[in-house]
Amino acid sequence: MFRTIFAAVLLSLAAGEAVAQSAAAPEEYKFDIGAGVGVSGYLGDANESSIFGHPGVAFNASFRYLANARLAVRGLFSVNSLSGNTADMDNYLPIGDPIAFKSTVYGLTGRGEFNFFNYGMGESYKHMRRWTPYIALGLGVSMASTDDGTYAAFTLPMAAGIKFKLRPRLNLGLEFCMTKLFTDKADSGALSDPYKIKSSFLKNTDWTSSITLSLSYEFGRRCVACNRLD
Repeated sequence: MFRTIFAAVLLSLAAGEAVAQSAAAPEEYKFDIGAGVGVSGYLGDANESSIFGHPGVAFNASFRYLANARLAVRGLFSVNSLSGNTADMDNYLPIGDPIAFKSTVYGLTGRGEFNFFNYGMGESYKHMRRWTPYIALGLGVSMASTDDGTYAAFTLPMAAGIKFKLRPRLNLGLEFCMTKLFTDKADSGALSDPYKIKSSFLKNTDWTSSITLSLSYEFGRRCVACNRLD
């Protein structure tokens, strides 16, 4: 009887220690995968001031490598619908009659993300927070499908947002992104030179913008017991 009680006490202590260790060192993950939806906008020859003057729909899917609580590398596939009309502008265009357009821009980008706070749950000694603002910068390529053709270009995406942990592995994100397209034909070929001024690789190019709400799920448990990062 004594041995049975002693064994039960030892098992209870072992279980309590395991729970305490689990609470002190929550699981960490190396990757997350997610998707987002929101509103898209455009700046270019048919709209020079109001980013969301002709709002469209924005979708994205992403894969993120979580280097640590502050840094991440993210790959994104995005789809933005754009539209505009030169009749909305105050400027007079020498091309003549107003031009309206609709296009869809498909993008593939890679970018680095920096969290302003240590992002995560638990581990109070690391000053982890369930939410953090962040900024991102990257490079990518895009393909614009317009009324009069298909055009490819390099892109420079710049973003800022905020992340919040709904659960240890589930993240909610809100992001604003501006993307410079190194082409003047994302709206259409007809608007590539409306002022009859020859454009270049850097000037007279189009921009896309988006505000998206996203969900992501973490996976790929990181080895922490062996004191190294995989």
